[in-house]
Amino acid sequence: MTVQTRNPMSTPGQPWSAADVAAWRAQQRRQRSYADDVLLPLQQLRPHFEVLPYGEVVCGDEQNPTDRYPLFAVCPAAWQPGLPGVLVTGGVHGYETSGVHGALQFLAQHARAYVGRVNLLVVPCVSPWGYERIHRWNFDAVDPNRSFKAAGLAPEADALLRLVAPLLGRFVAHIDLHETTDTDESEFRPALAARDGQPFVPGSIPDGFYLVDDTENPQPAFQQAIINAVERVTHIAPTDNRGEILGSPAVARGVIRYPLKALGLCAGITGARYTTTTEVYPDSPRATPEQCNTAQVVAVCAALDFVLVPSAFPSMAA
Repeated sequence: MTVQTRNPMSTPGQPWSAADVAAWRAQQRRQRSYADDVLLPLQQLRPHFEVLPYGEVVCGDEQNPTDRYPLFAVCPAAWQPGLPGVLVTGGVHGYETSGVHGALQFLAQHARAYVGRVNLLVVPCVSPWGYERIHRWNFDAVDPNRSFKAAGLAPEADALLRLVAPLLGRFVAHIDLHETTDTDESEFRPALAARDGQPFVPGSIPDGFYLVDDTENPQPAFQQAIINAVERVTHIAPTDNRGEILGSPAVARGVIRYPLKALGLCAGITGARYTTTTEVYPDSPRATPEQCNTAQVVAVCAALDFVLVPSAFPSMAA
């Protein structure tokens, strides 16, 4: 759908200065609680799962911090040799609510069914500052989901890269949970153009669920298995009149492809054979928040079930 945009502060042709970033930051307000919405549910998982601290995001600086956010991952059971490793991430863009709540819902309702079958590592909220302020960016006006190219681009990305580094080579799949919202077009893309001193080119938002596969490692059967499962709970995004979704050619129903590693996207960090980025559309009149959360859960379960088929992971058939 087409969304009317708001004009963020900008000087045409000039990227934001440090003062502009500070002015932008001063406009952001805490609208929900990471402690209540994420940390408390994680604590409730402790009798059953291992909840692992893997870092801290300090906003401001060590001498004058404005906020400190402890970061946690969940490992339902000790890793077992010979089982496929699967990483699930949510909240890389903190404002994308169903990614966070879907990951937590999966842990509470379904993760135990996979214990002893896969080695699961779940990170429900990668970007807590953005979660609380319902924003795409972090404290420094940086998009964490373009910051997995190298260390030092965003602390949220750095912490996650350190977490998975000892496990590289053990992951067979990575499911990164996202949303595409009307505010992408009305707020965040205009802000991106303003921040970088570029003209804003209006676009449209697809109405429905879709997936982002990896251009360099396409896995169409994996994507199709997820689409088939998710369409039972929410609708799949159609293409526009050019056969595209969000400006990219659809390679299958509800599937586009990006070069994950080149763009610094979270879904490219493990080198896993099977990767996908889910995109739920919470602003659709045809979807409720509960459906959006459920769509994320169903996507994770479908990905895991696909991986557990012996032909998808040959060493399991031995």
